[in-house]
Amino acid sequence: MASQRTTEPRVKLYWLNESRAQRIVWLLEELGLPYDVEFFYRDGNMQAPPELRKIHPLGKSPIVTITLPDPADPTKQKEVVLAESGVIAQYLTEQFANGKTLLPKRYRDGQEGQPGGETDEWLRYQYYLQYPEGSLMPPLLVGLILQILKGPKIPFFIRPITSSVADKMSAAFLIPELIHHLDFLESQLETSPDNGNYLCGNDLTTADILMSFPLQLVRERGAAVHDARGKDRLADKYPKVYAYLKRLEEEPGYKRAEAKIKELEKRKGQTQTPRKYFS
Repeated sequence: MASQRTTEPRVKLYWLNESRAQRIVWLLEELGLPYDVEFFYRDGNMQAPPELRKIHPLGKSPIVTITLPDPADPTKQKEVVLAESGVIAQYLTEQFANGKTLLPKRYRDGQEGQPGGETDEWLRYQYYLQYPEGSLMPPLLVGLILQILKGPKIPFFIRPITSSVADKMSAAFLIPELIHHLDFLESQLETSPDNGNYLCGNDLTTADILMSFPLQLVRERGAAVHDARGKDRLADKYPKVYAYLKRLEEEPGYKRAEAKIKELEKRKGQTQTPRKYFS
């Protein structure tokens, strides 16, 4: 007798340390989807290993593969390969949320399918699916590059010059950009629909999950912004942003995702651990 074939999707996450992949673990936990994790670790130059390119040509993480019945022939299996955090998050949520509040209601009652009939929550959700990678991450990546210019990878005899350049670029561009984004996010949280605790209202959405990583990086850059603000502490200047980030890190799904990765690493005998902004 042939074995019974399941229609449940099989999800595999290709996880890389110190990357955006941890958000996808969190999302999978929230969705309640069974999933496997394959671990990859950066080399001494913080580059992803070339093996990831066998899964997707760019070799970046996160990457997700989903194995499920082929709609054209349900007797066969089809594998969907997804890359880019926003694409992965949007696809998983739209296909597998099954009524969960991770995906806000799109239309107001009686206005289904009408342009302009969208809810405020859904419009915010669409924006914040794109904002973390499209707007907030670029200056943070500049910040990481500036840190390298001041670090031990630069020969010591030219490091004073590169450090001076990095400091000037930070003062002229990075710090003003971070302050601009923090001002914006503080105002967005103040105007969240129904006075909600999340960016799109009262419920945690996939967009909030995507926001966690760049906000943790912002917190890492907090000392530089603090210097620009003088005596103001960031937690005092942006209380809603910092309460929001703390709320995200206290989410049960966030903690389950963190524990899941630590347990899987332990089973595999890995000694490397994520950076502190995953903790």
